[in-house]
Amino acid sequence: MAEKLLTYKGLVYPWHCDHMGHMNVMWYVGKFDEATWAFFASVGLTPEMLRASDKGMAALDQHLTYQKEVMPGDMLEVYTSVLEVKPKTIRFHHEMLSPETGEVVATCMLVAVHLDTKARKGVALPDNVREKAMAMIEVEG
Repeated sequence: MAEKLLTYKGLVYPWHCDHMGHMNVMWYVGKFDEATWAFFASVGLTPEMLRASDKGMAALDQHLTYQKEVMPGDMLEVYTSVLEVKPKTIRFHHEMLSPETGEVVATCMLVAVHLDTKARKGVALPDNVREKAMAMIEVEG
């Protein structure tokens, strides 16, 4: 099994919380988004590379699960694993957990497409990106 990559580390602040006192769903999405861009950079899809080549990444499908409330002051980490790489897309999975307890508090599965930002259509991932992402594929056992 490929090792999961640490893609986010942070803290829940009081302004992340809603009237129920726990972190609001919008912040889960935001933290998963930060993890996504760290993951993309780790496989070669850096902001500089994307800007220089008129390319981008866009989410095609995203599913979140909320498993445990997180409160102000809680530390969070997100670990990312690759599930599938196709010519134009990458399917990957984030696990958000409490580093204090090791408990998974939320998950997010995404499918992202590599696109030409001028033509506004999907294009093949660069070979080096595909190779790096494929080396990270999590094999269930």
